[in-house]
Amino acid sequence: MYELFFQNFNKKVPLTTSEEEQIKRYLTPKKLRKKQYLLQEGDVCKSIAFIEKGALKAYSVDENGNERIIQFGVEGWVISDLYSFLTSEPATYNIDAIEDAELMLISKSAHEALLQHLPKYETFTRLNITGAYLAMQRRLTSIISSSLEERYVNFTTLYPEIVQRVPQHMIASYMGLTPETLSRVRQKMIRK
Repeated sequence: MYELFFQNFNKKVPLTTSEEEQIKRYLTPKKLRKKQYLLQEGDVCKSIAFIEKGALKAYSVDENGNERIIQFGVEGWVISDLYSFLTSEPATYNIDAIEDAELMLISKSAHEALLQHLPKYETFTRLNITGAYLAMQRRLTSIISSSLEERYVNFTTLYPEIVQRVPQHMIASYMGLTPETLSRVRQKMIRK
């Protein structure tokens, strides 16, 4: 169950077998069923989840009960409410499974211990946070400066596996659109 986690880790920062064994002691496997919560808004986020199998979403719920998806996660990705995890303040996001999922959890105490005792884990964490920041910056730039059609094309180009696995209404939510607006965008693109 640790295979994908260590494949991903070793692509960024190669580990020795001994270092892998050291990290394994800090990982907690967890399975989620479809629609099961990993985190609910208002709870403190106690772990970072590496996705071995399945798909998850992080979202908030607006005053009308509509989901506002801020992140998807699939195999090889990390998902968490990082602000809550780092500050121990209540989470502002819900995280639940879109599909049955298998996760590797790293608790806050495990994360802190690995940061202190294994410099390669610190490098891996820095690379992941940098990658997440760059993705967020690219998304914000796209929202500010791209047409809806360009945003949809960018999304489908960057994340084809998500497009294949996630319902269109969730993609619309992620893009900040109603499902009807996304449908019109897609129809307009087909006609071109």
